[in-house]
Amino acid sequence: MHPECFRSPRNSLMTEVATMVEELPVSAKQLDHKMKKAPSRSSVLIFLCALLGSLGYICFHLAKDLDSVTVTSVWPYLLLGLALFIALSFEFVNGFHDTANAVATVIYTHSLEPNIAVIWSGMCNLAGVLLSSGTVAFAIVTLLPVDLILQVSSGAGFAMVFALLIAAILWNLGTWWFGLPASSSHTMVGSIMGVGLANQVLNPHSGTSGLDWEQAIRVLKALLISPVVGFGLAALLILLSKALIKYPALYEAPREKKPPPFPIRALMVLTCTGVSFFHGSNDGQKGMGLIMLILIGTVPTAYALNHAVSPMEIQSFIAASEQAGHILDRHVDPKGILGPDAREEVTEYIRTKQLQPDTILALRELVEDLNHEVALYKVFKSVPAKDQTNIRNDMYVASEAIRLMQKNRNPAFTADENAALANYKTKVDKSTKFLPDWVKVAVALALGLGTMVGWKRIVVTIGEKIGKEHLTYAEGACSGLVAMATIFAADRFGLPVSTTHVLSSGVAGTMTANGSGLRMSTIRNIAAGWVLTLPAAALLSGLLYCLFRAIS
Repeated sequence: MHPECFRSPRNSLMTEVATMVEELPVSAKQLDHKMKKAPSRSSVLIFLCALLGSLGYICFHLAKDLDSVTVTSVWPYLLLGLALFIALSFEFVNGFHDTANAVATVIYTHSLEPNIAVIWSGMCNLAGVLLSSGTVAFAIVTLLPVDLILQVSSGAGFAMVFALLIAAILWNLGTWWFGLPASSSHTMVGSIMGVGLANQVLNPHSGTSGLDWEQAIRVLKALLISPVVGFGLAALLILLSKALIKYPALYEAPREKKPPPFPIRALMVLTCTGVSFFHGSNDGQKGMGLIMLILIGTVPTAYALNHAVSPMEIQSFIAASEQAGHILDRHVDPKGILGPDAREEVTEYIRTKQLQPDTILALRELVEDLNHEVALYKVFKSVPAKDQTNIRNDMYVASEAIRLMQKNRNPAFTADENAALANYKTKVDKSTKFLPDWVKVAVALALGLGTMVGWKRIVVTIGEKIGKEHLTYAEGACSGLVAMATIFAADRFGLPVSTTHVLSSGVAGTMTANGSGLRMSTIRNIAAGWVLTLPAAALLSGLLYCLFRAIS
């Protein structure tokens, strides 16, 4: 048999990469040399200061939150540490993929030195994470089976969190190893789908829910459409710029080590800043919702309810609760009979999306009970430890039920009733769907560290292997602008999108429109990763979930 038959896929890939490097223009070879340079002492010093400061901030605030927690065993703390390590490891690996895309264009156009670009991108990611609303974080959480969300402190709940995070980490590491710009968003959604389906298979007759398919399809549409949008808009943008902006240097490839003219350089840095910021505000949220589930499951006394809600806001919550109760009372079905567990009745509605005669009666009971409990304790800090999780679960179920009723327009609330219920839901969500600042800092730190450790593989793919010619200033700017705008729009609508696919498809779109030509082998690899990520991550997380359930 011919010796070539025994070559491993990795050896083949490395041979292909070596061949590509030989074919690169001089400027790309010089850039390759530049990327191998060690960071300066000042860069290392800035990085260490940021690292130590962030770690100090995280430890201080975490210890402050846990100060009110009374535990009789060290086990919850060990479990919390392990779960947080795995969750932040996902964000660390996410930095390999997605944040690296933000610096690819600015590095390959010599607009910034590689090490400076990476540090600047990390700072912008930090700003994006800190200023994020949390909408995307909790949109990801709503994909999970409602039973597991309500029982996150159980063995099944921890099996869910560990399975989907470990599956996402393994798949992201694998695609990064081969330099493929795979999507962390796709990976996370696929992992969640795998856990939901496995949960449904393991409990076929217990009424345990699987996936919220309506929400999953909404998220999948955003993930599938965004690369097409990135390709088309970037192609149109570069054609439009060539027709309107008569500045020849903009459409040239970088020459040697020279930075571009100031206006072009400013534009490139702007797009890097925008993509990094909006990546932090969108992608950085993907692990936040899961981290909150971990915190609620391990130390509910500190994190089940938002202790930062003020007494004045509590009074506003009570008033909104009374108004919501009166509205629901008008729509109670006379045939409804209140069962022994109002929360279970409402949870069944969330599972099935089918309104039963006793659904609104049970929801009204839930709203009134919450009103009485909150009025009794006056502030969430005063709620006994044993009741914090129950109140949080009642609030979560009530909020989701109102969301579904308003979305399905069943029952038919009037405009004023919808406004009052939306006001009540907002106050409920503020009590349960919150993100402590130290969580945001921890996620930003993990993203930044991941970017600094593994950015080169993905950057090389974006900058050198998508097109047959070197990336021009206009191509980098147009793809960056489109990526920035797309991620911003998705963040406003609370939808997770793939920074990787939006930017890489944008680069491909500009090169196609510009006649630069595409390396079809790379395009095929990226497309294969796009197609395979969802089912592969789902299969891996489903198998891990079954394994963890078996040993828990």
